[in-house]
Amino acid sequence: MREYRADLHLHTVLSACAEVEMIPPLIVDEALYKGLNLIAITDHNATANVTAVIAAAQDTELIVLPGMELQTREEVDVLCLFDTPEQAALWQTQVDAWMLPLQNDATRFGPQFVVDAEGEFVREETRMLQAPTKMNLENAARAVHALGGLVIPAHIDRPSKGLLQVLGLWPPDLEADAAEVSPNIRPSQARARYPFLPEIPLITSSDAHFLEGIGQVMSIFILDAPPSITELWRALQGIKGRRFYVP
Repeated sequence: MREYRADLHLHTVLSACAEVEMIPPLIVDEALYKGLNLIAITDHNATANVTAVIAAAQDTELIVLPGMELQTREEVDVLCLFDTPEQAALWQTQVDAWMLPLQNDATRFGPQFVVDAEGEFVREETRMLQAPTKMNLENAARAVHALGGLVIPAHIDRPSKGLLQVLGLWPPDLEADAAEVSPNIRPSQARARYPFLPEIPLITSSDAHFLEGIGQVMSIFILDAPPSITELWRALQGIKGRRFYVP
């Protein structure tokens, strides 16, 4: 068994709300400095910077999972995590079909940059990424699972785009693998505050939009093999000695 210090909710400069410092080499350096060895890149409704961060982490101890922070029709944020960039690209194709035909106002909301592994400019994404899609929560979860991914509703306790605050309940048909609480609350506090929360694994991540935020909080996974979607799921379920906890 090996311990992995994980922050599974990080943004890059592809997210309009992220600082310009959130480029692949600096993200990798900061994650390593904070003692992390597992991160996920989860930009809003987008995966275009995933491969750049994976490339920046080559020849280091840091493992990078491809991901996305999807915003559903209900205006609920959901982390969608995958094993490979190819799975993430297939997911992006589906999400593109659900996105509203809106253009980003870079002056008002901030620019959205696709960059390479060195953090150099490749192109600007002009679609408005930080907006609801047309896919509802339950169907989005099923689609992620069909591609072999993990489904983790994000910062469920937050007033903005947090599942419990937006919906006021946990949907009975939602097929989620875990739920993320914000850095502002401990999992035990969340269970006390929301007694209707099901017995689902609760993790925590930084939701970092700036370098200093990376690793501000984390989840620890004890795995029997290198990190993968299957291994993380087994740890969330406590299968054969695998486990997780929030320090």
